[in-house]
Amino acid sequence: MSVHPLRLSRFNITSLVLGLAFLYLPIVILVIYSFNASRLVTVWGGWSTRWYTEFFNDRAMLDAAWMSLRVGVVSATLATVLGTLAAIALTRGAGFRGRTLMSGMLYAPLVMPEVITGLSLLLLFVALDAGRGLVTVTIAHTTLTMCFVTVVVQSRLAGIDRSLEEAAMDLGRDPLRAFMAVTLPLIWPAIAAGWMLAFTLSLDDLVIASFTTGPGSATLPIRIYSEVRLGVKPEINAICTLIVGFIAVVIVLASLVSKLSSARGESAAPL
Repeated sequence: MSVHPLRLSRFNITSLVLGLAFLYLPIVILVIYSFNASRLVTVWGGWSTRWYTEFFNDRAMLDAAWMSLRVGVVSATLATVLGTLAAIALTRGAGFRGRTLMSGMLYAPLVMPEVITGLSLLLLFVALDAGRGLVTVTIAHTTLTMCFVTVVVQSRLAGIDRSLEEAAMDLGRDPLRAFMAVTLPLIWPAIAAGWMLAFTLSLDDLVIASFTTGPGSATLPIRIYSEVRLGVKPEINAICTLIVGFIAVVIVLASLVSKLSSARGESAAPL
């Protein structure tokens, strides 16, 4: 029985083009106007990179970008460690009491509105009389992104044959050393993908950071939002273009790591 290749009709092509245009046309316009020489956002004045120069000379924006990078790296690292441990507990401890409750609590931030999460964390920090700043924003972003890391690593752990680790223990390795020597290299691409996903979510967050940040610790999204409220400047277009490019690179790297993880899992699977 022969299988005919799928043919794209005019309707399907038109729908695809309109869908992609709806998603990416605003971003394309933003990138183009980031090279606009005119000070007026809606008036084209020729090609220029002056607004990128303005951004790199804007001390407040650079401080906010540096703040976002620090928070993103630290929170993504903490979320990766905690999320990986949680994924191991959920995957390997199928019979422990309270597993369902733990799963629900870990997955709740995935579906909970960020406004509720941010307000809850704000009330917690106020109750603890903790000064809001770098530490509180990092804790908030770790809480937000840990569940995403757990989902990514748990799905990878579920596809690994535990007999490989058991074989290492039969050869004299203790459970910890067997896990470090056999299982960890197999799930390492998933851990890296989870870290990059957590870093991207932290870099992009505005709602939760607005609840948990304090004076002198504004992240880049908060700084951009405060600038846009007074009117869109061409410099904002340049900043957003840099963010779009950076996030695109991170997403591509995460996709490559996920494919590498799948390929290693298939090669390690028993025939």
